[in-house]
Amino acid sequence: MNLTAPHLLLASASPRRSDILEQMGVNFSVLAVDIDESRHSDESPVDYVSRLAREKAQAGFRRQDGQLPSLGADTIVVFNGQIFGKPEDQEEAATMLMTLSGREHSVFTAVAIDNGVHTELSISETRVRFRTIAQSECLIYWQTGEPQGKAGAYAIQGRGGVFVEYLEGSYSGVVGLPLAETEQLLKKFSVPLWNARLENNSPV
Repeated sequence: MNLTAPHLLLASASPRRSDILEQMGVNFSVLAVDIDESRHSDESPVDYVSRLAREKAQAGFRRQDGQLPSLGADTIVVFNGQIFGKPEDQEEAATMLMTLSGREHSVFTAVAIDNGVHTELSISETRVRFRTIAQSECLIYWQTGEPQGKAGAYAIQGRGGVFVEYLEGSYSGVVGLPLAETEQLLKKFSVPLWNARLENNSPV
């Protein structure tokens, strides 16, 4: 168990984002935030996901007890300009998956960090191509419970990964937090990473 004081607030209850920050060796605390995620009229997918990441980061900073920089993130699936959010039921999940079947779509993840003075933002775009999916597979996949609460009705790090023929971009961005972009933001806010701790503890 790491007893080091946290250097970052994760404004998200996502276990996937927590896992990625742990992978990076970041000491952080978690504070889930609840914001209005309604899309504004005439708001592009990139503007939409960027705004949500900023608002989550800013909400996290405001609601904490201390003064830790706050990280917010949001992920969307986009096909032909249409945003595929979290499916409400099995029918909607099947519709999403069958639409993506045999086609290429984009996954945008925006990451923002706010320290009460300013907010920095970075965006990752990954292009993902699905193999052809049978209608029966959609039902079986839904019954696993995995598509629920997932943008585009799939989780690439789980069973949904079998649908992916290839991707171009950031795998971790599809999971929910792009490693390269997140690392650069953390450095801007002087949040220590695993390599910094290794350097401090390296033998003389």
